[in-house]
Amino acid sequence: MANTFKLKTKAGVTSLATVYTVPGSTTAIVLGLVIGNTTGSAITSTVTVDSNTSDTETNAAVELLTTTQIPGYSSLEVMGGNKIVLQTTDMLKVYGSGAVDVCLSIMEIT
Repeated sequence: MANTFKLKTKAGVTSLATVYTVPGSTTAIVLGLVIGNTTGSAITSTVTVDSNTSDTETNAAVELLTTTQIPGYSSLEVMGGNKIVLQTTDMLKVYGSGAVDVCLSIMEIT
């Protein structure tokens, strides 16, 4: 099994946007997630994980961060040292009520 570290970014998010989808035959570990508010005013952000795997016990959409305020020109580290395991076809999505930049650090296991 190969372990590959990757960085996924998305700039100017103002609607619910998919930042990452786990490829086939892959497990991904979320190592870090930073959301940066690029506006001068406070905005809110929501982070969701959509799971559509065949495993009925984990086949649900959940919010990791719900309408959380981020002050103007600042950023929020969502993971805080925690890790999340994503399975094939799981999606990590981010929403910003104003423009946010997203930086996602992952390790893919193939």
